[in-house]
Amino acid sequence: MLLTLISFTTNAHKSTVHPTEITIELALKQQSGEYHRPYVASWIESSKGKSVRTLLLWREQAKWLKDIRRWWRKAGRKDPVLVDGITAATRAAGKFQLSFLAQDDNKKLLKNGQYTLFIEVVRENGGRAIIRQPFSLNGSKETFTLAATNETDQIKFSVSPK
Repeated sequence: MLLTLISFTTNAHKSTVHPTEITIELALKQQSGEYHRPYVASWIESSKGKSVRTLLLWREQAKWLKDIRRWWRKAGRKDPVLVDGITAATRAAGKFQLSFLAQDDNKKLLKNGQYTLFIEVVRENGGRAIIRQPFSLNGSKETFTLAATNETDQIKFSVSPK
């Protein structure tokens, strides 16, 4: 009797995961006249347009969250527990240094790939701004300067492997 052993090795494609820090220097522009602090949401979408992580949500009354339109459609209305967990008070004009680990909403590291950072700023009796910046997670550092809008000054954004 002849016994033949056959070994199969599968190298299923595994996306590499590197701990990566996301840094944002968010600059809310000083406004004149009647001023209401803006509601601000920032989140990351995958290359397929799916929200993978809400980074921040600055708001006062929950009934106005739907005015942060894109974020609300992508993430906010689907997960009230997430909204409660990340909500912070609105901020006055100024610069804010923010730092996050590149994780999804379930605290798992994001895989290498293409993503887009979104920052949406909405103000009562004021303007609206939505900022998009594509970026890569691939173990390399990337730095961006995002143009000023009617609601923000220049914003600095970087992705750095840890």
